[in-house]
Amino acid sequence: MKLEDALFNWLQIRLVADARPDDNAAMDTVNFFAEILSEDHGLTHFEISKIDDSMVHVRYDKEGRSKLQLYPREAAEQLLSDIESNPKYN
Repeated sequence: MKLEDALFNWLQIRLVADARPDDNAAMDTVNFFAEILSEDHGLTHFEISKIDDSMVHVRYDKEGRSKLQLYPREAAEQLLSDIESNPKYN
């Protein structure tokens, strides 16, 4: 899995886990993607650093350098929106 894909997947499920703190499956999935980011891509730190009206800012450290990746907020929040709109998961 490419770094960009793993980081975006982590971001989407992180937003779900943050919005649904009792959702153990979401937290397990956050940990799964965190492991991929750490072990496969060498990231030592990654976090959602800011959410503004249109973008989600993800800051991460790789090889001693801090990097910033921006994602459209609507795309980042799509998984959460899909889960919340499905009565099966509520």
